[in-house]
Amino acid sequence: MPKIHSEVRTSEIITIKQSSHKTIYLGMTKKWMLLPLLIGMTGIFITAFNHQPLPSVVPSPLADTLLYPEEKHFRNIQQLTFGGDNAEAYFSYDGQWLVFQRTSAKDGIPCDQIFVGKVPAPGAPFQYKMVSTGKGRTTCGFFTKDGKHVIYASTHLGGDSCPPLPDRSKYGNKYIWPLYSSYDIFMADLNGKIVKRLTHSKGYDAEATLSPDGKKMIYTSVKDGDIDLYIMDLQTGKEKRITNTPGYDGGAWFSPDGKKIIWRASRPQTPEALQSYKELLAENLVAPTQMEVFIADADGSNAHQVTQLGQANWAPAFMPDSKHIIFASNHEYKRGFPFNLYTMPADGGQLQKISRDKGFDAFPMFSPNGKQIVFCSNRNNGGTRDTNIFIADWTEE
Repeated sequence: MPKIHSEVRTSEIITIKQSSHKTIYLGMTKKWMLLPLLIGMTGIFITAFNHQPLPSVVPSPLADTLLYPEEKHFRNIQQLTFGGDNAEAYFSYDGQWLVFQRTSAKDGIPCDQIFVGKVPAPGAPFQYKMVSTGKGRTTCGFFTKDGKHVIYASTHLGGDSCPPLPDRSKYGNKYIWPLYSSYDIFMADLNGKIVKRLTHSKGYDAEATLSPDGKKMIYTSVKDGDIDLYIMDLQTGKEKRITNTPGYDGGAWFSPDGKKIIWRASRPQTPEALQSYKELLAENLVAPTQMEVFIADADGSNAHQVTQLGQANWAPAFMPDSKHIIFASNHEYKRGFPFNLYTMPADGGQLQKISRDKGFDAFPMFSPNGKQIVFCSNRNNGGTRDTNIFIADWTEE
């Protein structure tokens, strides 16, 4: 397990310890019969899109594995983290580094902080260090074009402690996300020094990624009264609101060719649903249990819905050719899980199921050269609730 002390300095390098877990690099399935707990994903996501609380123990044993036989697109899969909740791992522009968020209460990280680490050679351990302040809660790290900085959202200006989670019992125990008003987006160097504050609005500003040329930032904000997408010119600070339909718009990415954007969105379909959405938003909350994938031109024009699957379809990204997309979905399962990865043409067409974990697969991103994919999963967690980062070679079959 990674040994992370309660006081982590940004200059410290944290290395996977080999005493209890070997770094795993496999091109074939290895199975252990265990009874896993299938609730996970940064501590909250497996229950995320189910309207009722899930049982904490699955009633039948499942195989713990790195690679399922049906996962034909993955080769030489390697588990990078061991323990805790590790999510949103994204490549640097040169494909040499990853930035991700991590929670591990037993290691002194009570809520998500941002880490960076160099993509290891096959079989080598993954080394990483914290680059956020260690205060508040952080989310959505992304490298800048120069490879020397990261952007991320943080609540640290609102206080040193982790902001409280919502009391779900007040809302019928349905899954809700907090939109912490103290979230703003910052740029920091790889030693953890914040060099620039990028947003200044009083409400939620988060979920930022950058354009292929590194000049524009797309992010989510509630500054104009709804949960919408904005594009900011990083040099001038000028920005434009690009969504205007009531509902949650977030998790946006540019296509590799810079011509399109993709994101997840909820669109309340009835007056009652819209009223419920607005009531939660007034309390800085959102219930993202019904989401579909949308695509638009890079300036926000010609926006249209590309999935019609129902339930929660999210964490979308373009594939390297800018003509296909990959995303996470639970649409096959009325109980709300598993979440698996799917691909399809960006203009609609045949859906292909890519991953097969029985709990959670999400946050896919391809390396800039298209040869590798990184994603986060509950697989191979030894029957715990841990979510870890995995990297694999991608093959078209």
